[in-house]
Amino acid sequence: MSLPGSEIDISALVPEHYAMYRPVIAEVLYHFLQRLAPHRLEEIGAEQSRLPPTADLPRRFTSLVRCCPTLHKLAQVMARDRRLDPLLRRRLQSLESMPTGPVQRSVRERLDAELDQFDRTGIRVSPHALAEASVALVVPFSHSEGRGDGPFEGVFKVLKPGIEQRLEEELAIWSDLGAYIDGRCADYGLPEIHYEETLTSVGRLLAGEVLLDREQAHMREAAVLYGGPSVVVPRILSFCTPRLTAMERVTGCKVTETGGLSVHRRRELADRIIASLVAGPLWRPEDPSLFHADPHAGNLFRRSDGALVILDWSLVGRLGKCEREQMVQMLLGALRLDQAAIARAIRALAISDVRETPLLDIVDKAAADLAAGRPPGFRWLLDLLDEVAIRAGARFDQSLVFYRKSILTLEGVLADIVPDDRLGQVMSMTGAVQVLGESPFRGWAPPESRAFGSHLSNLDLLRLCWALPEASLRLWSRWLDAGPSGAP
Repeated sequence: MSLPGSEIDISALVPEHYAMYRPVIAEVLYHFLQRLAPHRLEEIGAEQSRLPPTADLPRRFTSLVRCCPTLHKLAQVMARDRRLDPLLRRRLQSLESMPTGPVQRSVRERLDAELDQFDRTGIRVSPHALAEASVALVVPFSHSEGRGDGPFEGVFKVLKPGIEQRLEEELAIWSDLGAYIDGRCADYGLPEIHYEETLTSVGRLLAGEVLLDREQAHMREAAVLYGGPSVVVPRILSFCTPRLTAMERVTGCKVTETGGLSVHRRRELADRIIASLVAGPLWRPEDPSLFHADPHAGNLFRRSDGALVILDWSLVGRLGKCEREQMVQMLLGALRLDQAAIARAIRALAISDVRETPLLDIVDKAAADLAAGRPPGFRWLLDLLDEVAIRAGARFDQSLVFYRKSILTLEGVLADIVPDDRLGQVMSMTGAVQVLGESPFRGWAPPESRAFGSHLSNLDLLRLCWALPEASLRLWSRWLDAGPSGAP
């Protein structure tokens, strides 16, 4: 008997750029389905049978991933990737935050059981859910009694029935598949990047999606770090339990719904997203620094006054200060055209030995790009880290891996807001503002102290000032040697 869903040939959905990986992607999906419990396969088969015979491949694939929370989460991450077919992207975007209908009886019973712990006077729960995510439903409610600040509107986030068991089953499968892929890298021509370790770490992160009390703690922390007039984290309300989150209802639309906004307003919105979700966690002195690890478009809303609303804090990462310091050291090395310093920072950033010959080749190429006129900024840094991970076998702390993954997710979101790449410009601007803001406090700091949000010591800044004239001369020398075609 064929597996339900396995007859879907997803090869055509894989972008041409990754055509060489089509066989392994199809095989991994088959093995994933093969390991699901029989009743799960029956559910997938039933969903496929409900589709019309003329349903296209993207629709069938979307129906399949909706039945599996881990695939659903993957689809949300991929939904804004412009390398995908436009029809597939539109289908996947429907999974970012799905509209839904009447609240199922099982969900209503779970809500009632959790709310019985509180005084329910004045609480009126809507019979219709507002939205459906990968592991939870969002159900509106109103409180008419007022609790010191008058009546208010809120939403309950409640887990889907049986989602904990589904997620546990799928995460175990992915861990096994990671080991399988590690053993077949040579057969498929895959880079050896420790798939089992990566998938197991991602699994630990995803397991936190059903721990709603942990998300509530994240939201309280994020409200302090991120909240303000232009960035909003919904306020947690008192009707919370480990299986139910109550929060204020914040109305708005997805940040990617920009109809009617001028180009200037779109750029403002894109810059606010980058400053909050990418620059904010990087340019902080705290150790570690909290960041949102799942910033797909369904979790980012634009309020009517233009404020950015950041939803769903179940998946977060914490970027260590040592990682951020070494990233800044890489940028300093780039500004000084100091290849040895760049390589040294990469070795310090890695949590395993790095293959030396590929590392030096990669750093040489990155330095040549700088000499050819590429700005030594954040985009250059990310590309360099990607190359070192793939070609030199470098392994980085999982917090840095998740931070990179969140940036990849955001890049697709930002591309649907503005056509120009704002990431490098905003990161440079926010970094410069951070350094300038620290100036009044540097007079009392020890020379080697990096206890600043910029992660730069006074000695780092002095070395940079001393090295810049020499770096400029070396740069001009390279351009002159290269002739007119080598100048920027």
